[in-house]
Amino acid sequence: MPPPKDVVKIAIQMVGAIPQLIELQQTKPLASVLKDVCDAWSLPNAERYALQYADGRQTYITESNRGEIKNGSILRLTTSPDQEAERLYSGIQSNNSDVKTDSLKKLASLSQDVTFAQEFINRNGLKQIFYIVEEGNDTGEMLAHALKAFMELMEHDFVSWETLSAAFIKKIVSYVNMNAVDASVQQLSLSILENMVPASRLLFELVKKEVTLDRLLTHLQVTNAQLQLKAMALLIALLLAATDAERRDIMDYLREKNIRQFIHKNIIHSSEPLGDEMAHYLYVLQSVSLNLCERRMRTSMDPYSQEQRELLQSLRQTAFESESEAPASNFSTERRRSLCAKEFRKLGFMNNSNPAEDLRRAPPGLLALDNMVYFSRHTPNAYSRFVLENSSREDKHECPFARSSIQLTLILCEILHVGEPCSETAQAFYPMFFGQDHFFEELFCICIQLVNKTWKEMRATQEDFDKVLQVVREQITRTLSLKPTSLELFKTRVNALNYSEILKLRQTERLHQEETLAVPVLELRKRLKPELLELVRQQRLLHLCEGTLFRKISSRRRQDKLWYCRLSPNHKVLHYGDVEEGVHSPPIESLPEKIPVADMKMLLVGKECPHTKEKSSGKQNKDVLELAFSIVYDMEEYCLNFIAPTRYEFCLWTDGLNVLLGKEMTSERTQTDLDVLLSMELKLRLLDLENISIPDTPPPIPKPPSNLNFCYDFHHAEQ
Repeated sequence: MPPPKDVVKIAIQMVGAIPQLIELQQTKPLASVLKDVCDAWSLPNAERYALQYADGRQTYITESNRGEIKNGSILRLTTSPDQEAERLYSGIQSNNSDVKTDSLKKLASLSQDVTFAQEFINRNGLKQIFYIVEEGNDTGEMLAHALKAFMELMEHDFVSWETLSAAFIKKIVSYVNMNAVDASVQQLSLSILENMVPASRLLFELVKKEVTLDRLLTHLQVTNAQLQLKAMALLIALLLAATDAERRDIMDYLREKNIRQFIHKNIIHSSEPLGDEMAHYLYVLQSVSLNLCERRMRTSMDPYSQEQRELLQSLRQTAFESESEAPASNFSTERRRSLCAKEFRKLGFMNNSNPAEDLRRAPPGLLALDNMVYFSRHTPNAYSRFVLENSSREDKHECPFARSSIQLTLILCEILHVGEPCSETAQAFYPMFFGQDHFFEELFCICIQLVNKTWKEMRATQEDFDKVLQVVREQITRTLSLKPTSLELFKTRVNALNYSEILKLRQTERLHQEETLAVPVLELRKRLKPELLELVRQQRLLHLCEGTLFRKISSRRRQDKLWYCRLSPNHKVLHYGDVEEGVHSPPIESLPEKIPVADMKMLLVGKECPHTKEKSSGKQNKDVLELAFSIVYDMEEYCLNFIAPTRYEFCLWTDGLNVLLGKEMTSERTQTDLDVLLSMELKLRLLDLENISIPDTPPPIPKPPSNLNFCYDFHHAEQ
């Protein structure tokens, strides 16, 4: 008979005593349980003790979290949180530096527990930490422990960042600005400032004023990877909290200091592998930089703006000044207007009498004009060649420069997600972005020449305009997916992917589609599918056995805390636990928490997950919704919440968990993998039938012969 669900069998340890094995009744008050445990060991004053987990984070057991205790859990009898908070509060005020340092070290460790943190803060413990930081001259181990404890206490959101004193903030800033300071102190100081920046406008302005960009760039150029990471985190926090004008100023200053070239050389192409956190910050830096184009992209051309009209006229003059400059002064106004209209038509404007009308559509708005002007000024030879070459063709075969530029700008904005909010978790950045100033404009210069090249290869007419631009979009996206490290490499690869190559790729895909539609092939697919689906299931379970590193994300910021989860080799238990940065594949024994697969009830994804309901529903959290999933387990229906690092990991984990639950795999990756395996298997099976058309119906069975005299009679032969 199974034990009642409100009773769990646990072990309780105490230093110097034989452990107790008890059946914990969850309906019994915790104070009574503690009294019984203390009585068994003849300990007076049970109210001075508490229970906490012996492994992992050693969380205190309270009435609110006692439901999480599982059968077989090992607990430890220890000093109660209020007693421990009182002891450490006294310890950090000690005149003995060793006692003070040890107390701060213990405080930094225990402050991760919400119950202890509440008790310590209630005793005005933060004020004492402020005093240690503000008045102390130590810049070594003691200070590092004090700052670590402060960070952990603030993590629980009991106290607002806006309540920090000016003296405390200035002290933290001084540690960032000083040279002769321990690296761990500088890392913690940068983390504290990173948390302060988004808390309020006042704190943002204070940090921006006190910590100069030059100082941050100095920290970025150190060899200490963690210090480099924290400096980048603060820089990104400042960029995200800034107004559009401030963001533009910061990015202009970074451009002056050649920060892109430094990142390209010393971070992206460093000998050390790029971590997930740094990859995310580089993605945000790229996204913020590209989003500076958004204002021009969403602004239509104003036909009454003198500056914009001059930019438009400069396009015409650069292309045709040699033919029109000399006689233009002798022409009447009407004749000059007619000549300008003719030249704007040659430039490829649809409304040649009033070309500003072509730029009224936003997006791409004025960004298209900026790109055209940049192309004409920085590559005048290529610009003149493009325009003059097409103006001398037959009308129906000329490639319209202006119309192509406007549409190409829109395509590039869509591919590079210009104007879209930064994702909280994405890490997809283009290495070549950091190797080039004026990246967007330089990319346009390469791609507009690609348009002309593809136009000629397709022998296109005006009616084929949309088809040409579709091919160009495909050329750009296929090349970008290869992650070229420089624009030169991008240019080489995108030009090598000519129209004939695109046709071959499309034809291969189409032939593959057609050959799989024949009835006999469909039947073969049907027979192969269960076997290959089982192969996909096994791969998913193997991936769960290898495990994945997950990141804890709060509503306030990306956190540095990591945890790892993996399935046991016998597929019966999920093991998980917190890990340190840099640990990629911890052994299963080091993961203290576990969930039996038999206790798992269901899988929740997206908006159904409890941890996504707690978060706001803003655009910036859309990506988190797409990566969130939860396991509901045990009779009490507890949840283990995940946010996958990538969509790929999300698909593999949700599929694997569905397999463990005995359900169908539902992710888009399942269908993709199954299609790839089916395609490969079919190609192998059909190798002998190459260039032979497969009939839709089996050949007819011939009529039986009129007699069977052609058959050999073995019986007569034997006689």
